[in-house]
Amino acid sequence: MNPSPFFEIEKRKNVAILWLNRPEKRNAMNWPFWRDLPDMVDEINVDPQIHCFVIAAKGKSFSTGLDLEEFFLEFKSVFQGEFADGREKLYQLILTMQKGINAIYNSKKPSIALVQKHCIGGGLDLVSACDIRYASKDASFSLRESKVAIVADMGSLQRLPHLIGNAHTRELALTGKDISAEEALEMGLVTKVTEDFDSLLQAGLKTAEEIAENPTIVIRGVKQVLNHGIGKTIEEGLDYVAVWNASMLDSKDFRSAIGGFMERKRPVFNPETRVD
Repeated sequence: MNPSPFFEIEKRKNVAILWLNRPEKRNAMNWPFWRDLPDMVDEINVDPQIHCFVIAAKGKSFSTGLDLEEFFLEFKSVFQGEFADGREKLYQLILTMQKGINAIYNSKKPSIALVQKHCIGGGLDLVSACDIRYASKDASFSLRESKVAIVADMGSLQRLPHLIGNAHTRELALTGKDISAEEALEMGLVTKVTEDFDSLLQAGLKTAEEIAENPTIVIRGVKQVLNHGIGKTIEEGLDYVAVWNASMLDSKDFRSAIGGFMERKRPVFNPETRVD
């Protein structure tokens, strides 16, 4: 595919790094971000060598969110549509913008977000769609849309309640305030805080490599079962995982694991099963 002006994909064995690469603008999200993100995720999804991916950012900040000035200038006529057909165009634009972040959430491959310095607005939407989130100690997070007269519409209001609870989400969304990396750790938004970006990247890649060592059919199942369980009862979730395992449990890797256990050896998983 054609290279993106906003993104860069770096592949390291079975792990990919999806770089936000607009450092001169602190990775503010202009139209190429929203336009190209679905294709970037698709490129990762179709590569059978990639089993897990990391989302990281070049420069001083992870992302300061939507590039309001550039975006408004490009889509002014859509934002200020006078009649119903104009409002429909804005509705369709919002749905188009949601596709990339939804693609991360729905990807069969686990994702790890690594946040340094600013993670504002759309940046928080992006990391909330990831499976795991780490931050450096200088990171700050803000659901700032309310301060610029926008109701957040890229997924934070839908996903954060399942990550940090409804009360924390309401406080962040209604105030638009900043929280520190330590506060994010306390509320469960991130699960690790590191000293600096170098140690952040190292920690994220280490976790990604640990995930990539596991059978992809299992990792795919874990993510699908967890996502399916959101909004369901425990009983519905248990029934779903029972159906999943009834269909998928007896894989080549499962037989390898059982054989290794019986022989008291570490199983070597069959590379033929590592296809997504």
